[in-house]
Amino acid sequence: MIGPSSDVAGIIAHLETLRSEENISGMARFGIVTDKAIGISNPDLQKIARTIKRDHGRALDLWRAGIREARMLAIYTADPAVLTPAEARGWSEDLASWEIVDTAADLFVETPFWQQLVVDFAEDDREFVCRTAFAMIAGAAVHRKQEPDETFIAYLPLIEAHSTDPRNFVRKAVNWALRNIGKRNRTCHAAALKLSEKLAASSDKNARWIGKDAVRELSGEKLLARLRG
Repeated sequence: MIGPSSDVAGIIAHLETLRSEENISGMARFGIVTDKAIGISNPDLQKIARTIKRDHGRALDLWRAGIREARMLAIYTADPAVLTPAEARGWSEDLASWEIVDTAADLFVETPFWQQLVVDFAEDDREFVCRTAFAMIAGAAVHRKQEPDETFIAYLPLIEAHSTDPRNFVRKAVNWALRNIGKRNRTCHAAALKLSEKLAASSDKNARWIGKDAVRELSGEKLLARLRG
């Protein structure tokens, strides 16, 4: 039985007892990298994370195991107050699946140095590392409720600069970041909608897709009613 005192070997042994080839096939259909997957759903991994509890040192060891489920548990049980910039950048070296990226982004935005990571990751040429920057902006716009609006409005030029990136996982995260900024509140909405309309009129097909999709969501009556309220 695994618990708070369980070591990495014991946790991985437990994960192997839950292996599902059917789930692995299903994950692959959603674009999740499965070459080192065991096939455990994220809700089930979250239950395991609650059982084994937070342990930052063990989380680093789980990440080094290289198994998809071990890395998801590493993210769920790492401590953002203890995580160092070097550790976060080290993890970024291994990012190769949108699912891991988006989960790690939620952890990274809880750190005190998250804004520097956004800058560093956005400048990275690797598709999944670059995606991490915009997944972080998207997550921070929702979860960092005490952050000044100016923080997010200041990211709009970065979003515009990357709006012409043709890579699928970057393009979708840029769009996600723009939409989430626009949904934050009325101040952010006005600035994000203005950029969305500009991109929608772009001659670049990627920027145009990002802009049109964002305009559609940010102009929705349900959202506008919430922002007015």
